[in-house]
Amino acid sequence: MEDLFRSYWWLLFPFAGFLIAAWGNFLRYRRQKAVLDLIRSYVENGREPPASLVSQIELVGDDASMTTGLRRGQTPANYWSLVGLFSMMAAGFSLASFLGVDGGSGAFLIVALTMAAVAVWALICAVMKKRDGGV
Repeated sequence: MEDLFRSYWWLLFPFAGFLIAAWGNFLRYRRQKAVLDLIRSYVENGREPPASLVSQIELVGDDASMTTGLRRGQTPANYWSLVGLFSMMAAGFSLASFLGVDGGSGAFLIVALTMAAVAVWALICAVMKKRDGGV
């Protein structure tokens, strides 16, 4: 059992990420349920719920999020900054691979090619991005 943990200790990080995401989804569910219960109490009493309360409901698959790819509170990505970031990372890993920092295994070259591919993707997204903020 100790060997198993020693070999796969790094799996704790993805599992922790899954647990954090699940906890966040559970809290979002409870918040939405509380808002809906409050709106239901307004409707049962024959009163109109306040607009600020109704605006707190996050609709799943609403038209705005489907067309822009954004949820409420998110801002569009600045693809030009991603082009710069991933280009610099690709250049750094290429240099490290050229200098043999990885012991000649080629691992840094694979990472550099992956970073370069992401930089090209970000460049395509930056060029194709509409001026009004939509993608």
